[in-house]
Amino acid sequence: MAAMQLLGALGLLIYGMRMMSEALQKMAGPQLRHILAKMTTNRVTGMLTGTLVTCAVQSSSATTVMTVSFVSAGLLTLSQAISVIMGANIGTTLTAWIMSLGYNVDLTNIVFPSFLVGMILIYKKRHRYVGDFLFGTAFMFLSLVMLSATGKSLDLEHNEAVVSFFASFDTSSHLTIIAFLAIGTLITCIVQSSAAVMAITILLCSTGVLPIYLGIALVMGENIGTTATANLVALGANTQARRAALAHLLFNVFGVVWVLALFYPFVDMVCNLVGYDAKAGGQVERLPVVLAMFHTCFNVINTAILIGLIPQMQRVVCWLLPDKSQAQKEEFRLQYIQTNLVQTPEIAVLQAQKETAAFAERVGQMFDMVQQLFAEKKDKQFGELFSQIEQEEDHTDRMEIEIARYLEQVSNGHLSDETKQKIRRMMREISELESIGDSCYKLARTLQRKHEEGKTFNEHQTAQLLSLMTLCRNSIRQMQTVMHGHCSKHDIRDSFRIENDINQMRNSLKTENVQAVNNQEYDYIIGSIYVDMINELEKLGDYVVNVVEARFGWS
Repeated sequence: MAAMQLLGALGLLIYGMRMMSEALQKMAGPQLRHILAKMTTNRVTGMLTGTLVTCAVQSSSATTVMTVSFVSAGLLTLSQAISVIMGANIGTTLTAWIMSLGYNVDLTNIVFPSFLVGMILIYKKRHRYVGDFLFGTAFMFLSLVMLSATGKSLDLEHNEAVVSFFASFDTSSHLTIIAFLAIGTLITCIVQSSAAVMAITILLCSTGVLPIYLGIALVMGENIGTTATANLVALGANTQARRAALAHLLFNVFGVVWVLALFYPFVDMVCNLVGYDAKAGGQVERLPVVLAMFHTCFNVINTAILIGLIPQMQRVVCWLLPDKSQAQKEEFRLQYIQTNLVQTPEIAVLQAQKETAAFAERVGQMFDMVQQLFAEKKDKQFGELFSQIEQEEDHTDRMEIEIARYLEQVSNGHLSDETKQKIRRMMREISELESIGDSCYKLARTLQRKHEEGKTFNEHQTAQLLSLMTLCRNSIRQMQTVMHGHCSKHDIRDSFRIENDINQMRNSLKTENVQAVNNQEYDYIIGSIYVDMINELEKLGDYVVNVVEARFGWS
């Protein structure tokens, strides 16, 4: 029964911390994103940002995974991410202090009011995320109360078998310390929660059965094990994201190495800071504070050592994870979306927005190819260029499907009305962008038909089509500006004016074409191809405006 109570309390602790983290990210999702993006101008501000965010969300794994996601989405550079990750390691020490508080202060008076207020706020949907946060806090504190009570009920300090088991280890041997470090690493990798392992460590130390040296060895292992979450998440991500996750691992491994070299003097120094004598023992009520102090000193000093070496760390991880070959880069793959990186709706929407902007760039490049094809005369170059456009058309189809699937996956979560609206707009955007790709391919096929039949446009037709293409290209440029999040820099009426110019030009050119064919200025076949080009360019202009309207939120 005691074992079940212990496991249940640990499960409640993990659930409560996860609930707190997710609620806070939903409450401050956009602000959290902007904080990470704006407040990382240098390594010190990046470190402070990581510290504050982790203190807020109570999870270094959440901050690190968010950081890896932002690197994957191109929002943070690798050096910025490393500084944020360093700060996340400092911020996570707050969790250890809260746990040590749970073993020295009665938290029951906080738990039940938090449940009551949280329930009221959840039913008032306007503040449901605040209610979720309070519920998570209450669960976390309740689990600490349960762990403390379970630890006391076990009465381990009077259990001869347990006491003799831990006493059998030679705490003066580095091999023993390394063995417990490995155990801490392994357990943390398995349970995917350094907080849970820290809770077990504090429980064992607070009863006096686990010597402080072995408890600190477990804490060191937790620091390495907690990096597994970000590294697992980054496995399917791009190279920069995997480098950021690897930097987290290297940071903690480096800290463990230098602490091992100075282990006993360093631990004694930490014990002296809180007034505990590691050699004499006793005063077990201070051991949770010793563990929290060690965790803080370890991460603060490690950050102080490495924050000036971020460029060197960046070079090391780039050397360990080099860029893929050019051939691999040319294979179709979404740039910013990796489905295994979906953590919160805000991160997911950000990735989708970046990918949609990349989609707009891709169809713009596809239209540039059509313009080149229009001017190409040589058979070999014409064929190669047409094949590239054909391949790009296939890629645009796949991009639409992949982004749509991703957005559908995101839609299955609990989303705010604003986020739902963003997803609906992006669904429309990718549909219209794919239509632009289809139009580019149809234009290329029309030019191929002209090329195969050995027909040529006269000077007037060529000049008019070039003018129409220029209008379409200008419209695409404006669309790309809007898609990159610069709506404030663009007046939507400019897009409408270009669309109107395209429509008027389409009407006048079609009328001219009828007269020219009747006057036998050119034959019917080239006239038909000419009109097909005009009609498709006009459709392309409509699709471009539809994308701009969707981004501005016009129905």
